[in-house]
Amino acid sequence: MSKTRKILLTIIALLVFIYIALPYYAKQALVYQMPGIEDYKIFNNRVVRAGDYMPWEIDEHYNSAKIADSTREKMMFYEPVAFLIIQDQKIVFEEYWDGYNEDSLSNSFSMAKGIVSLLIGAAIEDGYIESLDQKVGEFIEAYNEGGKEKITIRDVLTMSSGLDWDEAYASLFSPTTESYYGNDLEQMVKNLDVMEKPGVRYYYRSIDTELLAMIVESATGRNISDYCSQKYWKFMGAKHDALWSLDKKEGMEKAFCCFHSNARDFARWGQLIINEGKWNDRQLVAREYIEEATTAADYLIDDEGNHVDYYGYQWWLIEYKGHTIPYMRGILGQYVFAIPEKNAVVVRLGHKRSDELIGPNRKDIYVYLDAALQILE
Repeated sequence: MSKTRKILLTIIALLVFIYIALPYYAKQALVYQMPGIEDYKIFNNRVVRAGDYMPWEIDEHYNSAKIADSTREKMMFYEPVAFLIIQDQKIVFEEYWDGYNEDSLSNSFSMAKGIVSLLIGAAIEDGYIESLDQKVGEFIEAYNEGGKEKITIRDVLTMSSGLDWDEAYASLFSPTTESYYGNDLEQMVKNLDVMEKPGVRYYYRSIDTELLAMIVESATGRNISDYCSQKYWKFMGAKHDALWSLDKKEGMEKAFCCFHSNARDFARWGQLIINEGKWNDRQLVAREYIEEATTAADYLIDDEGNHVDYYGYQWWLIEYKGHTIPYMRGILGQYVFAIPEKNAVVVRLGHKRSDELIGPNRKDIYVYLDAALQILE
């Protein structure tokens, strides 16, 4: 055997040994490389049951307005699969790319955080949670020690839990990677330590949303998919059941991400915000909770020393061209914008987003809002 061949075989053997020694989640991350909008195909999922289908009306001027060529060129750079605009609960514009259509499933990624916030609101409405100022330890036993006993539900909703967490997406060994590809989210949450006083500093932690989901499960005795179906999805007229990806078979929902639906059905969450928690004649969640959830937690300070005027209870906020817009957002450019002054909802789904920030907002957000406002003029 040649020396070169021996070296090659040694390297291969070493790589195999390293791979075998890796934790489960790291192996999964290496296999799948990057999160994608069809990751429901690689995870176990729980069904979020829909109820009676209530289709959106089609506006008489459907798709007659055009997006400016310069704006469209910017949109296409970010590889969209869906762009939808609903006004007065009628579809005024929609377009699909890359083989997607009105029924195609896409991962929500972190848009799911806004849904989990609404589940907290529902649990309050049902009397399972008395107050947002209740301590997390009343629901999760592991949060009655180590400084965690000071954390309130409100702290977790506003990403100010003070928990030790590294929101790193590029690292193979970050806890964020483990939370996405791992198989024991509950233990991850219970094992967290406190790094600072809660309720003071805003720091975006996906694990905070997972903790909220555990609170909902503990309070209601139901998994969040079933509770979401019971409180929202069955009454919002969704055309399709949704899927919520799990950490393992019959396991726990990846609550911080991974609610899979389509553009038209995702839009219903934005319409619910505009309707102040009401769908037709049914108040699904208190108007007061919607107002609080979409009001900035500006008593918090972020890492730049700024007051947090852009985040509420797991809902983002942006002021643009005279509009105050609550919105949901995901890591690959998944967005649902609610524009109350226009009674309009805008949904964008796709494969990537801008790496550039303008303040707390991704640069591509302004492209979609410009496109929508051109249509809605």
